[in-house]
Amino acid sequence: MALGDLMAASRFSQSGAEVSSHLEEFSANGNHVEEDGDMNVYSSNNINNNNSNARDLSEMASSSYAAMTTTTSMAYLPQTVVLCELRHDGFEDCMPSGPSDSGLVSKWRPRDRMKTGCVALVLCLNINVDPPDVIKISPCARMECWIDPFSMAPQKAIEAIGRNLNQQYERWQPKARYKCTLDPTVDEVKKLCTTCRKYAKSERVLFHYNGHGVPKPTPNGEIWLFNKSYTQYIPLTLNDLDSWMKTPSIYVFDCSAAGLIISAFVELLDQSTSTSGPSAKDCILLAACEAHETLPQSAEFPADVFTSCLTTPIKMALRWFCTRSLLHESFDYSMIDRIPGRQTDRKTLLGELNWIFTAVTDTIAWNVLPHDLFRRLFRQDLLVASLFRNFLLAERIMRSANCSPMSYPVLPPTHQHHMWDAWDMAAEICISQLPTLVDDPNAEFQPSPFFTEQLTAFEVWLDHGSERKKPPEQLPIVLQVLLSQLHRFRALVLLGRFLDMGPWAVDLALSVGIFPYVLKLLQTTTPELQQILVFIWTKILALDKSCQVDLVKDGGHTYFIRFLDSIDAYPEQRAMAAFVLAVIVDGHRRGQETCIEAGLIHVCLKHLQCSSPNDAQTEPLFLQWICLCLGKLWEDFSEAQLIGLQADAPAIISPLLLEPQPEVRAAAVFALGTALDVGSDTSRDGQGEEDDDDEKVKAEAGIVKNLLNVVSDGSPLVRAEVAVALSRFAFGHNKHLKSVAAAYWKPQSSSVLTSLPSFAVKGSSSGYTTPTHYMPHGSIVPSPIAPLLRVGHDSQPVSRDGRVSSSSPLATPGIMHGSPLSDDSSQHSDYGALNDCVTNGVLSYSRRKPLDNALYSQCVLAMFNLAKDPSPRVESLGRRVLAIIGIEQVVAKSFKPAGVSIRPGEPSTSASASLAGLARSSSWFELTGGAHLPLAFRTPPVSPPRPSYMTGMRRVCSLEFRPHLMSSPDSGLADPLLASPGPSGVSDRSFLPQSMIYNWSCGHFSKPLLTAMDDTEDVIARREEREKLALDHIVKCQHSSLSKMQNQIASWDTKFETGTKTALLQPFSPVVIASDENERIRVWNYEEATLLNSFNNHDYPDKGVSKLCLVNEFEENLLLVASNDGNIRIWKDYSSKGQQKLVTAFASIQGHRPGVRSVNAVVDWQQQSGYLFSSGEISSIMAWDLDKEQLVSTIPLASDSSISALAVSQVHGGQFAAGFVDGYVRLYDIRTPEMVVSATRPHTQRVERVVGIGFQPGLEPAKIVSASQAGNIQFLDMRSAKDKYLTIDAHRGSLTALAVHRHAPIIASGSAKQLIKVFNLEGDPLGTIRYYPTFMAQKIGSVSCLTFHPYQVLLAAGAADACVSIYADEILPPR
Repeated sequence: MALGDLMAASRFSQSGAEVSSHLEEFSANGNHVEEDGDMNVYSSNNINNNNSNARDLSEMASSSYAAMTTTTSMAYLPQTVVLCELRHDGFEDCMPSGPSDSGLVSKWRPRDRMKTGCVALVLCLNINVDPPDVIKISPCARMECWIDPFSMAPQKAIEAIGRNLNQQYERWQPKARYKCTLDPTVDEVKKLCTTCRKYAKSERVLFHYNGHGVPKPTPNGEIWLFNKSYTQYIPLTLNDLDSWMKTPSIYVFDCSAAGLIISAFVELLDQSTSTSGPSAKDCILLAACEAHETLPQSAEFPADVFTSCLTTPIKMALRWFCTRSLLHESFDYSMIDRIPGRQTDRKTLLGELNWIFTAVTDTIAWNVLPHDLFRRLFRQDLLVASLFRNFLLAERIMRSANCSPMSYPVLPPTHQHHMWDAWDMAAEICISQLPTLVDDPNAEFQPSPFFTEQLTAFEVWLDHGSERKKPPEQLPIVLQVLLSQLHRFRALVLLGRFLDMGPWAVDLALSVGIFPYVLKLLQTTTPELQQILVFIWTKILALDKSCQVDLVKDGGHTYFIRFLDSIDAYPEQRAMAAFVLAVIVDGHRRGQETCIEAGLIHVCLKHLQCSSPNDAQTEPLFLQWICLCLGKLWEDFSEAQLIGLQADAPAIISPLLLEPQPEVRAAAVFALGTALDVGSDTSRDGQGEEDDDDEKVKAEAGIVKNLLNVVSDGSPLVRAEVAVALSRFAFGHNKHLKSVAAAYWKPQSSSVLTSLPSFAVKGSSSGYTTPTHYMPHGSIVPSPIAPLLRVGHDSQPVSRDGRVSSSSPLATPGIMHGSPLSDDSSQHSDYGALNDCVTNGVLSYSRRKPLDNALYSQCVLAMFNLAKDPSPRVESLGRRVLAIIGIEQVVAKSFKPAGVSIRPGEPSTSASASLAGLARSSSWFELTGGAHLPLAFRTPPVSPPRPSYMTGMRRVCSLEFRPHLMSSPDSGLADPLLASPGPSGVSDRSFLPQSMIYNWSCGHFSKPLLTAMDDTEDVIARREEREKLALDHIVKCQHSSLSKMQNQIASWDTKFETGTKTALLQPFSPVVIASDENERIRVWNYEEATLLNSFNNHDYPDKGVSKLCLVNEFEENLLLVASNDGNIRIWKDYSSKGQQKLVTAFASIQGHRPGVRSVNAVVDWQQQSGYLFSSGEISSIMAWDLDKEQLVSTIPLASDSSISALAVSQVHGGQFAAGFVDGYVRLYDIRTPEMVVSATRPHTQRVERVVGIGFQPGLEPAKIVSASQAGNIQFLDMRSAKDKYLTIDAHRGSLTALAVHRHAPIIASGSAKQLIKVFNLEGDPLGTIRYYPTFMAQKIGSVSCLTFHPYQVLLAAGAADACVSIYADEILPPR
């Protein structure tokens, strides 16, 4: 199967790429059509007509199990699963690395390619004179270089042998210079060696010594030469030889007892190492036999069998094989010299044999040698590689004659490796064809099946192999196959599959030597190879970024730009091309320049322009990588930024900020952020660039406005990128932003503190205006800047509450978009100083032209918002951005009011010591007599009852501030968390926080892409088991005839100091989760009565929990914790001690009404739709899609009254009910255009807030139970005119909690008077649970929370006394 088809089949897509289709089930008029199509559920617009239909449905659902499994399984068992993508796996703790440029990977590169530049051939044959220590047998081996020296005159013979040896070596290295000396003297050898070294310079020199006409080497390893008159043998010491040859060198010794030379040489190397430190010598030695062995004399071998193996391996191998095969009797050996073809032509018999031999010997070496030795001997130098391949053959052949060739470095024995069998088979096939081919020159040559079979073996390994198993031994053969057009496509596809197995596989392939082959293939234009080559390069660059240099040098980037621009490829494959190009330009100026010359910017922008939402080309992965590629292309490269701005890139990229996938949004933010020029230290001169600069400033303003639109995105991935982008902007526009930030500290003539609470100004139709463009519907008002502190010299504290501080640049009418100011002191506003500031900034910093002040103000606001983000990573980035504009955090000593203990060992400089606590009114100072506080405490700490530490911010180098503080030894100020030595500190570019979306996204390509990452069988099995269990329980619940709920099966003292605020029962395990007002979360197993885990939701000073919800009930569920301020944090592994991990965090509410201290968020989660609804003291309801991590809708509230209770339907996706402070109840359906379905005001006795609301069990869409603080519970049918059809007066004026069971006909209410009452849906009381005094007889607090088990009749109740009790129906035994 071709890789392209594989890719198409798996259509692997990045995390979040499949946009959840759960809302496509709903047609435009609000009809809910189930997936199986046979279930007709009513439209929420014409509910009355469908009354009977709805009732039939609910009766059907509760009457028969068979019918129920078809209808209920769809309605009751939501299929939506959210927050389980790659980006949710440890975003907070891991810093993913991108393609590496060091470590594991660079080892595969041959350190320096080398070549053998000169070859010295020394033949000591002295034909006709046998040396004294040799006794020859008869018949004896005589051939030297395939010449019989006795067939001609001795002088002619030795010259012919020299010529032949020269030619045999030339076949392996034609470009080297060859010098031969025959029967030489010591001086001749010295001259030869020094000449060769002089010529070769730093290249390798080969010294070949044939000593068949001289005695064996001496025990000291000296070799013998002649005197001038050939009357004496003269020894040559290795020391001399080594000093003439120098390094790098390779020696071949073909003589008896050659092992003596190797031993002596190793000794020599050891000595030089011990005297002069580690040896830098690069010496390689090959010797024909061991120290005690003599060369084989059998006539079946040539006399120089070692040299013949090294220089004519095919001839030698075939001759040796024939003597051992069944063919030897009928075979004519002279045919071996007549094998047709050329060694270099693989389409001929001789060429193919040579090719197979290379593949076999490479494979043996790769599988037997350590990888670094393999690279040194087989990949660094062509001649050395050939000699070592042939050395493996020499070992095989000579061992059959009881001779063991030796080498330095030492190789393990390979003569019995099973790949030799494959070679023997190939040789046999060749020899069997040979007679026909020799007799008939026109006979067709049949190629060997060797490569096809080896590829099949590789394919079998791919089907069954893994990282834990032995690596595939065919890898070097796959490499050889790439040389052949016939097998190339199949080999590349298999190679692609192998590389996809993980970085270890890529590393193996690179170390076997794949790189030059796939680099060369980029020069081909074969269309079918394109997709697979792009895939292979993706895998290589995901592991090793350093290949970018080679690609640019060889012009490989144009191949990927063409592919990116082609319309035939799938978007995922083009995303890979964009990834490759992004790596090519990543931090590589030459790469950036060549890609810009090749028009990459315009190609990328063209594809972003054509991608319309319905277009198949808008594969999220493709959009993401186009953006990342653009971002990397113009990162820190102002020429490219200019080209991008001229091509209107920001306008083309900014629509992607609304894409449903957080990865695409983050990548778009990255592209926009890197388009901002951070600026160099040199100011520009001349007028020529004025227009350019104006354009640039305008473009930068546009970019920043776009960034501000996503500063409150639902995904921390996106917000982290916004923080990084704003830091670049802050760096480039440092002076102006500093002056705006400085104005917040403007010294007031009579104030120590100037607080700046919510910037809320009345006057817009939806309730409020906001100084920021980026808040939806203008209904949400940020309140981030709170009191930013400035301490004067000797002034009294002054507090302002609920006012816009007039010294703030935000208070200028222009910035407030002309809205009337609510501040009575606005006429004293002091913008003069601010304007001076800004003007000075411009004068002293000519590099930048100032943008509109309003924009700077919004940026500062956004930076403060980021610095108190619920995600720790985004928060730390936000703090670094503030440090760039001169605001840095200081942490003071713990403040201990009487009676409040602070746990010892709490780090005061905790990373989370954040800015949130500053959003407090400064009126606290009046409570505590701020004027008499020691100086260190003239900053508002966290809310007084629990300030374990106190946080604040200050300007870097605020001269009036610091000396005054530091002069007092007891001032309590710690060192700044982000020490920055004044303004000069920010001129250092390295201070800028680094983006992580690029590195993080690269990780996608390191993972397997071809094998679909399906849920494992046990995950599916667990889900099925849970669904079956849930359906069984639902049936039991619907049929249960309840009596009383007074059977207390468990009671748990949570040890919460402030009492239990909210609790939750897990659906499929006996676990209860509870939280207190301080957002301490505890998880308890009520069957085993053990505490499973306990952790803090966050360390910010502002505490208060609103709700706990379970996300993904049927999977590995996640715990959603909603805080009172609207911040949502979602945890996984929360029930394992200390293992909890933050999956995601975001602010679901971004501001509140003026004059209101707390948002008092109300939140509920709907699994069916994947929506989170949140509201509170704000003028709208916000609907967040947790799959997209995006605000999808802001539903304006009809009245000024705010929401006090919120409940989603667990059956009908998109439907939810809200109870209001003024007693109203409204039903909403997000699928309808007008959102509100119906409204009623059931609680009219006194105007009392709705404290609890819930949907009645069953499939009916509009039946609601609502409870007010006054104590009355109303049963409503929102479809009928007479709204409430049943009222229960449950508690008089003290109702605190309401719970409605999801499936059983039962509700429970709790009161401040320690009572819990249980009713059925007809309003009949089923029992009362009284809280009894504890054994200490202390009075127990009011019931704070009630919650039913989703699928069983179990009720968990939490009270102000920190006790959580669980009650079951008396009839049902506890599980």
